[in-house]
Amino acid sequence: MKEKIHPTWYPEAKVICACGNTWTVGATVEMIRTDVCSNCHPFFTGQSRIVDTEGQVDRFYKRLDRAVTTGSESHGKRAQRRKLRQAIVEIVDEETSAETKA
Repeated sequence: MKEKIHPTWYPEAKVICACGNTWTVGATVEMIRTDVCSNCHPFFTGQSRIVDTEGQVDRFYKRLDRAVTTGSESHGKRAQRRKLRQAIVEIVDEETSAETKA
């Protein structure tokens, strides 16, 4: 191992979470600050907590509500248009087959 190229190792580096939880680890920096740890992360705590960034979650829920309320209506309209197109295609096919027979 080469001398004087490796960072300083701190065997008692302190980790501080935003929730106030602290513990010590070995690291190349003396103090580490983190926003989320295993003490406060929803996956580990079992709590369903959504961190909203610039209203993204609210916009998603609005879009979801809009899709649920208008989804059945738009599906019905699409089905009606599809039936109408199919009827037109059948009429045109009948006319072209009648013309070819005559």
